Amino acid sequence: MRVAVLGGGLVGGVIARDLARDGEFEVTVADVSAGTLSRLAGVAGVGTTRTDLSDPAAIRRVVDGHDLAVGAVPGHMGFATLKAVIETGTPIVDISFFPEDALALDGLAREHGACAVVDCGVAPGCSNLIIGRMEKEFDQLERFVCYVGGLPAVRTWPWEYKAPFSPSDVLEEYTRPARYVAAGGVVTMPALSEPEFVEFPEVGTLEAFNTDGLRSLLTTVKVPNMIEKTMRYPGHIEKIRVLRESGFFDTAPVEIGDARVRPLDITSRLLFPSWQFAPGEEDLTAMRVIVEGWKDGHRLRRTWEMVDRFDRNTGTTSMARTTGYTCTAGARLVARGLWDRKGVSPPEYIGRDTRCYEFVMADLAKRGVAFRESTAPLV
Repeated sequence: MRVAVLGGGLVGGVIARDLARDGEFEVTVADVSAGTLSRLAGVAGVGTTRTDLSDPAAIRRVVDGHDLAVGAVPGHMGFATLKAVIETGTPIVDISFFPEDALALDGLAREHGACAVVDCGVAPGCSNLIIGRMEKEFDQLERFVCYVGGLPAVRTWPWEYKAPFSPSDVLEEYTRPARYVAAGGVVTMPALSEPEFVEFPEVGTLEAFNTDGLRSLLTTVKVPNMIEKTMRYPGHIEKIRVLRESGFFDTAPVEIGDARVRPLDITSRLLFPSWQFAPGEEDLTAMRVIVEGWKDGHRLRRTWEMVDRFDRNTGTTSMARTTGYTCTAGARLVARGLWDRKGVSPPEYIGRDTRCYEFVMADLAKRGVAFRESTAPLV
């Protein structure tokens, strides 16, 4: 089966390598950066094409002749890329963190007979898969919480943070208003709001804050209390809030000498180099999902925990592993015909199918990304 991977960056490259590894797929990676593509030179089963993925016509040319597409572009390009692929009728599995509502393309996907699986990463992604599964297993759901964070294994001053995926998408987490569900209603709060400390025995104390990670769950599931929080090392939030409140993330141009520039562009230019991982620098991903509700007359709490670390054998970052391998599991699911629903499918739809849920979790476990599950009674 021929697969076009759109975007060969931090996660897209790992997706391409994983799909090509077992010989099931012939992979073509499209990216505008020659440097990015050069890192895939010589990888068995992977070809490359230098393509401007901001051009819908170019996307359609790349996808033409392929049986499946994978979307791994930065968030600001994601919606348009997804739309261009859907218009070709090609199945697609996408991980792009775009601000638009993917379900707005559901009608278009059904019109073109396209199977489009979106938000197929770790969170959103695995978190959605879990709540979809629990919808089927619980008689009544009361609460859903997801804590997730990708972090450098070693904290270094000044930011104590490195970006394990597109840095522009990280800034989206810090600026996009966060929506969650409380008492059955949608609440909108600023990003970085309502911080709390969370303990992970293997990692230590982390600080969690509101981000807009529920996405499709706001409309596709009926749970009266739902929230997602992103985690960083304590102290990082306050530094970012100072930048944001001081205008460093503003998008309205300001005059500097004879030039007009956006503060966000200057901030990005200065921050992104310091947020890059050095070659071989290790990272980790910590995640905890909590689901509470009623089953067979008992009130229960089910918890999933995962701490994944940099793969020293392959040099693969943990965030690329956890996000990329969820995506490749979704790609295999579609390629093998286990999921072929026409239209846009967020992962919670897939989680409602026991066979599909177990396939994705087993595929992740084969690659060392494993969730520990526990169940406890609630009073």
